[in-house]
Amino acid sequence: MQRRRFIQSVGIALSMSSLQAYSSVIKKVSAPKEKRLYIDGLSFVPADLNDIKAAGMDAFIADISAIEEIKRPDGSMNYKRTYKACMKSIKEKSAQLAAAPDTCMIATSGRDVAVAKNNNRCAVFLQIQGADCVEGGLHQVDDFYELGLRVLQLTHHYDNLFAGGALSLGNAGLSTDGLQLIDKLEAKNMLIDLSHSSVKSAEQTLARAKGPVVQTHGAARAIIDNSRCTPDHVIKGIADSGGVFGVFMMSWWLTNEKIPRPEHYINHLKHIKNIAGAEAVAIANDYPLRGHEKALLSGNNNKVAIQGYEQWWHSIGKTGVLGFEQPVNHIVIPELNHIKRMRSLEYLLSKANFTPVEIDKVMGENWQRVLNDVLI
Repeated sequence: MQRRRFIQSVGIALSMSSLQAYSSVIKKVSAPKEKRLYIDGLSFVPADLNDIKAAGMDAFIADISAIEEIKRPDGSMNYKRTYKACMKSIKEKSAQLAAAPDTCMIATSGRDVAVAKNNNRCAVFLQIQGADCVEGGLHQVDDFYELGLRVLQLTHHYDNLFAGGALSLGNAGLSTDGLQLIDKLEAKNMLIDLSHSSVKSAEQTLARAKGPVVQTHGAARAIIDNSRCTPDHVIKGIADSGGVFGVFMMSWWLTNEKIPRPEHYINHLKHIKNIAGAEAVAIANDYPLRGHEKALLSGNNNKVAIQGYEQWWHSIGKTGVLGFEQPVNHIVIPELNHIKRMRSLEYLLSKANFTPVEIDKVMGENWQRVLNDVLI
């Protein structure tokens, strides 16, 4: 009797031990993988900072540009990203971000991505779309740097004092001031952004710069033959510099088909990977984190969302700028115009046969690498 009880007790103990071991294995197998790093190459500081957490962002580059109306001698109005307007804007956006320390932090170093992530916050890198704001001399770069600016785009669409713009005829390159600006930005360890630049300006920047150069937001001209899209040799040059190329969400530069679909976005990522390597591919946006607002309000109806843009598009086409003779039907990919966009892209990449390592890079690690390399 005692022997039987002894055997039973040993059996129970063994069973409990086996169950615990099995349970431990199950926990290891079923434990959720840590969320991938999500970094967006260009968006904006949202009015509601809760959008940052809702979007799942670990870091993003935020355009804090502001424009000022300038009256020309002929009485017409021009709109420029002036020093005055951008200084006012960077102070306002910085104050807004600083008021939410549990949600985000103004990032000034690539290392801040890890710091923010470890504290369940988002690292926000400040950017201005166009060097028009440096209108009074290169010392103004220092003024913006002291307020946290770490990314500067050379131009926005059109030629300026420093560089040729993608939508200006003539393919102007860097001026003497532009060459000095490149040197200044590298000396300050600031990120040089080729978005909106002419091909010649991009080529000359890549030849001049000693470190990584990026294009925060754009698309491949090999797929869409438009002056706002980037030719392969420039994309390769960006990759060779150690930089990355962010593909944006503006669907009229992603496909000429009447109905834009998610695969049109993925096709640009695939193309960049094929010609420049997986280390060059990155995600951008160029819309608010939650998506294009007018499109959202219309239920992502492109016929509604595009109203007001057609006139601008056709006016550019009349000047002879490459690609604007094409009809324009849309501005967003409905399936990607939402606040959980990054999660959707992660899924789409897996379906497009990107490897897990490549997906890690595209979703954020490539941006993190470049930010670490330049913003020291």
